[in-house]
Amino acid sequence: MDAYRQWLQLYQKALAARLPVPKQGKFKLPPTKVNAPVALLISPHPDDEVITGALALRLQREAGARVVNVAVTLGSNPRRRDVRRQELTKACSVLDWELEVLGWNSVNPDTARHNRVVWKRWVSELALSIQRLQPRWIFYPHAEDWHPTHRGVNMLAEAALKKAKLKSPLYRIQTEYWQPHSTPNLLVECAPDSVALLVAALCCHQGEIARNPYHLTLPAWMADNVRRGAERVAGPGKTAPKFNFGVLYYVESTRPPGWDAIMPAAKKLKV
Repeated sequence: MDAYRQWLQLYQKALAARLPVPKQGKFKLPPTKVNAPVALLISPHPDDEVITGALALRLQREAGARVVNVAVTLGSNPRRRDVRRQELTKACSVLDWELEVLGWNSVNPDTARHNRVVWKRWVSELALSIQRLQPRWIFYPHAEDWHPTHRGVNMLAEAALKKAKLKSPLYRIQTEYWQPHSTPNLLVECAPDSVALLVAALCCHQGEIARNPYHLTLPAWMADNVRRGAERVAGPGKTAPKFNFGVLYYVESTRPPGWDAIMPAAKKLKV
């Protein structure tokens, strides 16, 4: 049993690690071209952009995408809004992503049902942002992602996409975190150096990781995604892919040309 105990002790030590907040400009990322295609993240809370951002990071690194994060809320605690904005700004800086903050409150299904005036205004404002940015890929939570704000952002994004005037077709990519998507159709590898970069960015969200250490459990969540994705995406009984970390998505309704259902880091994503 000693070998198993020692292995578990190493794992427990990793989950108890004290990781520093990264310094500005520490990570070297490729420059983005002026007319680069846009990957747009519609994020329910500060930190969601990092947790579900593996594919956006790969698009940035491999396809030269310009990543823009739209922060729909700054969390539910009004006393932490300014601090969370600062943390979010730093996290996006680490990843070299652009940031736009809407900072709305109570973005959830109840508001959609009972405060139609406010909801209609939010839909219009988000639609204008989408229209201005003309993204090629747009990311937002799936409809059953448990947390009320995640489900509210799904409703908001879907309504805004119907209203926005788009010059070209885009790929709608639904994310998952609080509850797995029932029918994921894309498993994307996150290479170890990319996992490390995402963990570094997540360390910027000091208030949230003090409450719940999302940064320390992110690799474990990604490893579990590979376990589930091996059979949820490829089919029951299929052999797991030969990588350790991944993130599951649902692309509506078809994947971009050249994208396989399981995308290892060795195969570059194309525009």
